[in-house]
Amino acid sequence: MKYLIVGLGNIGPDYHETRHNIGFMVVDALAKEAGVTFNDGRYGFTTTLSVKGRQLLLLKPSTFMNLSGNAVRYWMQKENIPLENVLVIVDDLALPFGTLRLKGKGSDAGHNGLKHIAAILGTQNYARLRFGIGNEFPRGGQIDYVLGHFTDEDWKTMDERLKTAGDIIKSFCLAGIDITMNQFNKK
Repeated sequence: MKYLIVGLGNIGPDYHETRHNIGFMVVDALAKEAGVTFNDGRYGFTTTLSVKGRQLLLLKPSTFMNLSGNAVRYWMQKENIPLENVLVIVDDLALPFGTLRLKGKGSDAGHNGLKHIAAILGTQNYARLRFGIGNEFPRGGQIDYVLGHFTDEDWKTMDERLKTAGDIIKSFCLAGIDITMNQFNKK
């Protein structure tokens, strides 16, 4: 069984380890733990890993955030992966830093990456793992905050939060979304 695990972010050194790139950071941590490296391919950087017989295709779209749907659609079609086996990892301003919430569907909540994926796929019924980045910015400062870097305080728990996000992804693929939400959304 194949799964498409999409970490949202923007390519290039200017965006490296910014809050908006937490999706990239999650799949990077998962790949590092598995000892696999990403290859530059069509619409993004990909690698595969196996978890107890499940094939996970990790994707970091190279389309920039606002066109993420192009990469998701391409890799779903190329690898023949059904919508229910797609999981998108995304930054979320509405959650405190490090809070992780798995959802089976939902609105884009103003997130341009999710908005484009929904527009291209024609549905909002795909799983997403929301990684809280907090919202401690002044009025009108959202863009600078999202494209800014994590604080020293955030970095103190980053490795543990990235590991937990990886555990959620593996559970999603092995146990399914309902069991995984029940197990992890309370933490």
